[in-house]
Amino acid sequence: MTFLVNNPEEFAADSLKGFTAAFPNHVQLVHGGVVRATESPRGEVAVVVGGGSGHYPAFAGWVGPGIAHGSVCGNIFASPSASQVTSVVKAADNGGGTILLFGNYAGDVLHFGNGANQLRAAGIDVRIVTISDDIASNTPDKHDDRRGIAGDVLVVKVAGGAAAAGLDINKVEELARRANTRTRTIGIAFTGCTLPGAKEPLFTVEPGTFGLGLGIHGEQGISSHEMMPARDIAKMLVEKVLAEEPARENGYTGRVAVVVNGLGATKYEELFVLYGTISELLADHDLTVVAPIVGEQVTSLDMAGVSLSLMYLDEELEKYWVAPADTPAFRTGNIENAGTRKVVEAEDNSVIPAGAPASAEFARSLAEILELFEKTARAAEPELGRIDAIAGDGDHGQGMTLGTTAAAKSARESLAAKAGARTLLSRAGAAWSEGAGGTSGALWGGALAAAGGVFSDETAPTQEEIITAAIAGANSITDMGGAKVGDKTMVDALVPFADSLKENISSSKSLKEIWNTAAEAAQTAAEATANITARKGRARTHGDASLGTPDPGAISFALLMQAIADFLQ
Repeated sequence: MTFLVNNPEEFAADSLKGFTAAFPNHVQLVHGGVVRATESPRGEVAVVVGGGSGHYPAFAGWVGPGIAHGSVCGNIFASPSASQVTSVVKAADNGGGTILLFGNYAGDVLHFGNGANQLRAAGIDVRIVTISDDIASNTPDKHDDRRGIAGDVLVVKVAGGAAAAGLDINKVEELARRANTRTRTIGIAFTGCTLPGAKEPLFTVEPGTFGLGLGIHGEQGISSHEMMPARDIAKMLVEKVLAEEPARENGYTGRVAVVVNGLGATKYEELFVLYGTISELLADHDLTVVAPIVGEQVTSLDMAGVSLSLMYLDEELEKYWVAPADTPAFRTGNIENAGTRKVVEAEDNSVIPAGAPASAEFARSLAEILELFEKTARAAEPELGRIDAIAGDGDHGQGMTLGTTAAAKSARESLAAKAGARTLLSRAGAAWSEGAGGTSGALWGGALAAAGGVFSDETAPTQEEIITAAIAGANSITDMGGAKVGDKTMVDALVPFADSLKENISSSKSLKEIWNTAAEAAQTAAEATANITARKGRARTHGDASLGTPDPGAISFALLMQAIADFLQ
């Protein structure tokens, strides 16, 4: 478990603050993450990495000359928000465009994608390369749809080296994609990991066994195996990674970059024991290891476990893999890090416009609902986390609490400024997205913004406009997430809810009656997801493991819709 904690909900922010204080010559704090403390050459391509916290050295530990120019830092195991992405990229950009590198997770894809669209609209050339090295998470023909784990460091290092060499954005992007195509990782877990402040791990591993094919966000492995000597574990890992070795052509001659990565609680001596056998096995396959790394690069809080990553090198990939770098967690070769201090000006978004009295009065009701959302999410947090851990990463309850808390706080600030309904919901949506991160943060944040777009800051809405706003919010979730009924997601509860509203929008029934009927439909549908096998999201990789358990996103949606029904009573 995590012992050194103040407020668990502020753990990531507290950790980042301490990190920047510890490495002032490498990084400086900006809204949403960190950027280099020193200037980079004008026109140099900026490499910006990011994802959830809890994985140090990934991702902030790689910021510095030779690797990344900035890191967007989300909450624990949760993707950062689009607003964090835009903030860090603006602070890191050197005028040569920016490459965004992150693991292939739904929340990251949504948030980084939204941020990239906003940055492009502002005139910044932004390219996205998702990292997908985990062979346990999909089949070889779907390599691009795998999740990103410890192979992140290999891809990021190549991209950073190429940018430092002065290559243009097209070439840096091409090399990053090639590095990802040539990288494979497999990992194992001996124990689960525990969120800061939690008393129980997100999952457990039976004594005397280990889980194969784990994720780095508390996801369980896809299979369980009896414990065996390190040499046999090494053989298993090497065989699985080499099963996808490419043909020795197109510049690949059998030279490989190797990372043996500790996941947080596995001692370095153990990693050396494992690598001793791995190096022998690779030599037996006529492979030449180039600049191996044995240590922690992508961790999972206090998880005991290890992963093996290989990048099948060609001449260019090797050149940038071994190029000099100087960051808090990755140093190689000789490089200067004593350039001019970089000063980043913070953006001021503190002014909240006032609305007309009628809209401001309705905004008060919306703020009360968001307060009720927070209370409901906090009460349900343990159970939502429990059911999410069965086939996911166990953090859904935490994410809902963080999101609703941020939205409620934002609503209070809007009320103090006498804001109208449109402004209050728009700001609350952005706060939810940033506070929670992850897929649910993006979806709920977008839903509040879409609902707010139906309202005005000048007038109070009619009953039909209130229902229309709710439907707009629901539509935004299906549009953004891409899930369909039957995929075992929030959408399974959301669609029956929205359909019920649509059927009654023009009826003579009261809003209370209409909403109550829709909330009941959502609750029934959410409970029925226990009978569905997941086809989307992280639970998808665990087959039938989620059968018998309802989807946590569907359950939390139904709970919040019922909270509104209770409010209307």
